[in-house]
Amino acid sequence: MKVRNSLKSLKDRHRDCRVIRRRGRTYVINKTNRRFKARQG
Repeated sequence: MKVRNSLKSLKDRHRDCRVIRRRGRTYVINKTNRRFKARQG
């Protein structure tokens, strides 16, 4: 899990990446390739 300021560039790394908001934090998760995880805040 990476902590980043900008999640837009991480979302574009893989076509299955999704931006999801949980508990006031913004996450990028990927169901097919679980390496691509990040959070903001």
